[in-house]
Amino acid sequence: MTDFIQVVTTTERKEDAAAIARTLVDERLAACVQVLGPVTSTYRWKGEIETAEEWQCWAKTRRELYEQVEQSIRRLHPYEVPEILAMPILAGSAGYLAWLEGEVHRSGRSRQ
Repeated sequence: MTDFIQVVTTTERKEDAAAIARTLVDERLAACVQVLGPVTSTYRWKGEIETAEEWQCWAKTRRELYEQVEQSIRRLHPYEVPEILAMPILAGSAGYLAWLEGEVHRSGRSRQ
C-alpha cells in the first residue's frame, strides 16, 4: 500500500474538466490529472433515469491531500452533487511514485 490515491470526478463540459485539471496541478494538489472522454453516464437523478455525455478527471495525489482536493473540485464544479471518489494506489513503479511525491505538497504545505 502506498500513500497515494487517484481522485475521480466527472463534468458535463470538457472545459470544466480542463479547468479542474489545471487548478489541481497549479495548486500542487495533484501531480497529474488525466481528462478522458467523452464517456456516457447513466444514473438516477431526482427520481428519473438520466443519460449524459461527460468528461472524467483522474487526479494522482497524496492521500493526506484528499480534503483539499475535494474542496478545490467543489469550488470549480458546476454540478449540485458532483462525483468525487478516491481510490487507493496500491502499487506503482518506483520512478513514477517518486515523481508524484515530488510534485505535490507534503501535508498541505508548499514546497520551498
